[in-house]
Amino acid sequence: MRKLQKTNDARLLVGIDTSDDAAIVLMSEDIALVQTLDFFTPVVDDPYVFGQIAVANSLSDVYAMGGTPLTAMNIVCFPKCLPSEVLEQILLGGSSKIEEAGALLVGGHSIEDDEPKYGLSVTGTIHPKKVLSNNKAKVGDVLILTKPLGLGILNTAVKASLTSDRQYEDAIHTMKTLNKYAIEAIKHLRISACTDITGFGLIGHAYEVAKGSGVSIVIDSSKIPVIEGACEFANMGIIPAGMYSNKEYVESNVEYLYEVEQAIDDVMYDPQTSGGLLVAIDKEDAKEALYILGKIEKNPFELIGEVVRKREAAILIK
Repeated sequence: MRKLQKTNDARLLVGIDTSDDAAIVLMSEDIALVQTLDFFTPVVDDPYVFGQIAVANSLSDVYAMGGTPLTAMNIVCFPKCLPSEVLEQILLGGSSKIEEAGALLVGGHSIEDDEPKYGLSVTGTIHPKKVLSNNKAKVGDVLILTKPLGLGILNTAVKASLTSDRQYEDAIHTMKTLNKYAIEAIKHLRISACTDITGFGLIGHAYEVAKGSGVSIVIDSSKIPVIEGACEFANMGIIPAGMYSNKEYVESNVEYLYEVEQAIDDVMYDPQTSGGLLVAIDKEDAKEALYILGKIEKNPFELIGEVVRKREAAILIK
């Protein structure tokens, strides 16, 4: 990506420079388009649930920018060796979440592939002056995480048939919950920056916020919401390979202020599938935000840290 020529056009409000969640293109004084695309291989065996999770994940980038999904197009890779009923269930599951989001399914494209893959290309809308990006966090802001962590670890445990029914259902519920509910509930407050937590894990995405905003971020490891069973599986060594690559990528920019429990440390680097939002919000609005989120009752959430003046390390963990 770094070798691609940068687009210098005044209409492009947010491009690839900041590693943000989606692109923002100005259409008029009152309307900008939010553009994103995402797809991946199955994380569960149930094709209908896989479709729901894939769509929730694809739509998340629009919500992370503060936008509203408008249209969606299916992206499908599917092998000949699987029955067409499997693909039908994937698409029906995806369609249910597109409908829940209030977006319009307007088509898509499919190709033959050795392994199933599914996701969306999504177009959303937003007012140009209400765009949320990952590079405008302000000193004094506090950080709210809207979903629990540990989904990568739980998915690894699921593949090894180690999870209980409740742990499996909790993971499914978390992954297929739209970030729509959290952001729509609090976006009237003074939010400085926002990003969704996906493949780079909490620390990786927090690092992008800190680096882009020219600040440092303090994370309180004792406040991290964790999905049930994730710490126990981490202690057993049931950890996805992506956790190690995430840690290697960012560890030179992380300072530990206190000793952190190893399982919690692993969870903070754990790659998430359809994870929650990390929201940098004015400290004075935090109490109201937490109260509003508490009324939604979709997923556990928590105030996990704060934004401070830039220090030698981008991320400080206590």
